Amino acid sequence: MSTVLHRYFDAFNAGDTDAMLDCLTDDVAHHVNEGQIRTGKSHFADFCAHMTRCYDETLTDMVIFVNDDQTRAAAEYVVNGTYLQTDDGLPDARNQTYKLPAGSFFDLEGGKIARVTTYYNLADWTAQVS
Repeated sequence: MSTVLHRYFDAFNAGDTDAMLDCLTDDVAHHVNEGQIRTGKSHFADFCAHMTRCYDETLTDMVIFVNDDQTRAAAEYVVNGTYLQTDDGLPDARNQTYKLPAGSFFDLEGGKIARVTTYYNLADWTAQVS
């Protein structure tokens, strides 16, 4: 089951939203770090488009954990990014770079990702780009 997670993160690093979407169930629940739960691939695609417009990110130092029955997983990684365009309510973007530890949690169903929950320290990010 971790294969789908490797495909998902490889697609993220390649900037390939379509390949990321292929890893998700149609009714995926996306729990954003600072925001509401978004349900469905179309909302996930909209989120990815927004993120691509505002941020250029690559994930490194990836460690993936999967439970014994392969229904839940977690990943720990480092986000290496550049802040490209000002995001609403956040500091002005001036191509600042940042490096931020983060993690994601997943529900897995039938070889696909049914839930994505991502956490990072927004105060740390804000301090790095301010």
